[in-house]
Amino acid sequence: MKQNWGLGIVFIAGLALLLSGSLYTVNQIQYAVVFQLGEVVAVRTQPGLYFKFPLIQNVRLFDNRIRTLDNNDPERFITAEKKPLLVDYFVKWKIDDPKQYYVSVGGDEQRAKIRLTQTINDDLRAAFAKRTVHEAVSGDRESVMESMRQRAEKDAQQIGVHVLDVRIRRVELPPEVTESVYRRMEAERKRVANELRSTGAGEAEKIRADADRQREVILADAFRTAQEIKGGGDAKAAALYSAAYGKNPEFYAFYRSLETYQQGFKSKADVLVLDPAAPFFRYFNSPAGAGSAPLKH
Repeated sequence: MKQNWGLGIVFIAGLALLLSGSLYTVNQIQYAVVFQLGEVVAVRTQPGLYFKFPLIQNVRLFDNRIRTLDNNDPERFITAEKKPLLVDYFVKWKIDDPKQYYVSVGGDEQRAKIRLTQTINDDLRAAFAKRTVHEAVSGDRESVMESMRQRAEKDAQQIGVHVLDVRIRRVELPPEVTESVYRRMEAERKRVANELRSTGAGEAEKIRADADRQREVILADAFRTAQEIKGGGDAKAAALYSAAYGKNPEFYAFYRSLETYQQGFKSKADVLVLDPAAPFFRYFNSPAGAGSAPLKH
């Protein structure tokens, strides 16, 4: 009886071990490839619990999530101008065909990365060889990335991989080239600045010369106008004086004598040496102007 119980326990244990070796689980982030005697016989892409024949079949799981291929050191490429450029990029990729992935690279992620890196580098080398530094740095970056993605996708399908995106993070000149480029840029900017200063100085001289010419013209016109106005005023004044003199010669002679006295004795330091009987003193001695000849002007 005890022997039967022992055989039963052994049988149940063996059956449990057989069942545990016959079942396997695939979760949401995995693909499963089933092998039988070293050959691929099935691929599981949906999550769930699956059965396999123990001892003759084995299962290998692959991560189906998106991965990043990131080159740690920028790659060096030559432009159409024979100028070197350092390019830093990354690639987003994932396993798309687990069977082809295993057949092509043995399911080795490092081998898949090497294959993708070679493809991207070849595409970048061809793309930059057709472009100048300016086009590579700013002009055609989007078209370069899209071209790389398409070519990389075409090659990646051969190893069961899908390339989602290729992005260029940085494009720059090597340190040994950067300094010389900066010096040339500085020299070019100085040359442009000097040309602008020279052009500005020439324009300033033209503006100053034109302003001086306009000033002289304005002053000449103003002087001519002033002289015309002054001449007109003098003429009117002379006409008024003449009319006044014609109406009352005595009053006019008296008024002019007063003006002469005012101008003659304007300063205390003024000294006049005249004969007291001179016409100058006609109205000075007598308001009626008697005793002297009229003062002529």
